[in-house]
Amino acid sequence: MVQALQDALATALREDARVVVLGEDVGKAGGVFRVTDGLLAEFGEERVLDTPLAENGIVGTAAGMALYGLRPVVEIQFADFIYPAFDQIVSELAKFRYRSNGQYTAPVVVRAPMGGGIKGGLYHSQSPEAYFAHTPGLKVVVPSTPHDAKGLLLGALADPDPVIFLEPKRLYRSVKEEVPAGRYTEPLGKGRVARPGDRATVLTYGSTVPTAVEAADRVAAAGGGEAEVIDLRTLVPLDVDLVLESVRKTGRVVVLHEAPRTCGFGAELSALVAERAMTRLEAPIARVAGFDTPFPYTLEHAYLPDARRVQRALEYVIGF
Repeated sequence: MVQALQDALATALREDARVVVLGEDVGKAGGVFRVTDGLLAEFGEERVLDTPLAENGIVGTAAGMALYGLRPVVEIQFADFIYPAFDQIVSELAKFRYRSNGQYTAPVVVRAPMGGGIKGGLYHSQSPEAYFAHTPGLKVVVPSTPHDAKGLLLGALADPDPVIFLEPKRLYRSVKEEVPAGRYTEPLGKGRVARPGDRATVLTYGSTVPTAVEAADRVAAAGGGEAEVIDLRTLVPLDVDLVLESVRKTGRVVVLHEAPRTCGFGAELSALVAERAMTRLEAPIARVAGFDTPFPYTLEHAYLPDARRVQRALEYVIGF
């Protein structure tokens, strides 16, 4: 995924002179996860800008750049550090189109590595997607594969509105696949079927997609039937049609994410299913999520939803 994201940024920088990359250590150091490695050497310091350690200033500067015609890509070193820029994102970036009655917008892509998996503890492992999904005017993207990471990032860069692009850092180097060279885009607002099935549906995104597939394989191997795994890919706009099509087919739903359970994005998914597909449900909706605590350091393995927890949830809804 690191290489796919790097290739997407290089492709955009080569093809569009309006694209600029800015953030802490994105230039000489190549980013803390090396996503921007090599970009400074190819494109120079006027297009790959190392910034001070001031997230509010970084996003505020990017907003001004966008209003004057550029296409900034902001890197926040960890999603946990995005909060100093929260006001710039939710009060400014998200509002430009509405406050101008559609006359102008701010096409900024804010990239941020999210979630656990690197033993980063409570200040380097948070999953803040629900905060931004709650804000009208923002699009929220969470890829789960290298192919989608490149295509969705290029799709986000082509979008006229601000996009929060959250990258599951435990997938940066743990998932590999062939990725086409050159430009291709994946549309925002379209999910995908990561694993077909007809016995139950798992709605998930980002780092927990491989977890869901593993759990579904375990259930199938135990004779429990085939569970379908839906990779949402984009939380806002959400592929409502795909979600409801799968739920109406299977009648059983497990909602899965790494973020804490209470008011997580899974609550919105549960409400959607209850409102639009209640009469097709054969079992209560089950949620598997992180716990309502700060992200732990030594007990990271216990906090992160694993295939065993998801398998139990699937067995519950299937056997209800």
